[in-house]
Amino acid sequence: MASKGNAALEALIAEATVDAYGDDEQLTDLFTMLEEHLALPFTTTVLGVEVTVRKVDLTADSIVAVCARGRHRQRIDLLDLPLPTPTPDGAAWIDAYRHWAGR
Repeated sequence: MASKGNAALEALIAEATVDAYGDDEQLTDLFTMLEEHLALPFTTTVLGVEVTVRKVDLTADSIVAVCARGRHRQRIDLLDLPLPTPTPDGAAWIDAYRHWAGR
């Protein structure tokens, strides 16, 4: 079963990065797919506190979730963001990004 899941993730990665050269372009392409397909906003729990993921953002070397609680904002690396159950639509792209990053 795990290999079937990995194959699906690798297919998503291949779809996103078909024309990419190098890790920087692959990261940008995966970010683009997240922007297009991840249903935002959604709520999740970070360190026992409910937050709202308002958007995803691209940094020099990773993709981060911009989380909000009241007036406070925090950027959390998407590799470390706990996902709610059920996951939001498009969360397969988060899984693909994590797989691509080796997590």
